[in-house]
Amino acid sequence: MVTMRKEHFRNAGVRAKKARGNNAMPKSKTMTSDVSAKPEPRANRANWAAHALVVFCSAVFVDSLRFKFTNAPKTQIIFGDLDRWAASLGVGGVFAQGGLFSQYVIGGAELVASAILVSTMFLPRYRFLQPLGAALGVAIMLGAVSFHLFTPLGINVAGDSGALFYTACATLASCITLLFLRARELDVLLRRFGAFFAPEKRL
Repeated sequence: MVTMRKEHFRNAGVRAKKARGNNAMPKSKTMTSDVSAKPEPRANRANWAAHALVVFCSAVFVDSLRFKFTNAPKTQIIFGDLDRWAASLGVGGVFAQGGLFSQYVIGGAELVASAILVSTMFLPRYRFLQPLGAALGVAIMLGAVSFHLFTPLGINVAGDSGALFYTACATLASCITLLFLRARELDVLLRRFGAFFAPEKRL
């Protein structure tokens, strides 16, 4: 009887250990899956870098609006010089207040770009549109840098020692970098544009 009881308790202990081992297996798998589900540190750093660029570019665009929309003296100098240069090429008035590239048109484009950049930073669902804001920023700043370099406007505007020019260069570089950091979102945006503009296939 004593031997049978010992065998019974021994077998019960073995079964209990096996049960504990089986119960522990799913937990380890769950822990492994949770760890693998965490975002990669490199991707996380790239995302925060993109956020920083969005804040910088948007701040530059929004800050310029107080000069453009109020027709500040420096704005009058910039667009006045550009319009006189355009007049020498036979297209005078294009940079005037009612012109195609007036201060209000450029300021409106900067406002749209900053709105897209900031809104998509807080709305991940629509982040595929962020490259659109960055591309608009590239177009605006590329024009600004070109006008500084290739027109009588020059780098030193109204004695600012090139502050406006260097800010435009930094913003242009930031928008281009943002396009690279949002390459995946850019691919999604291009595919959606392609699907929208592609003609329907007829059977």
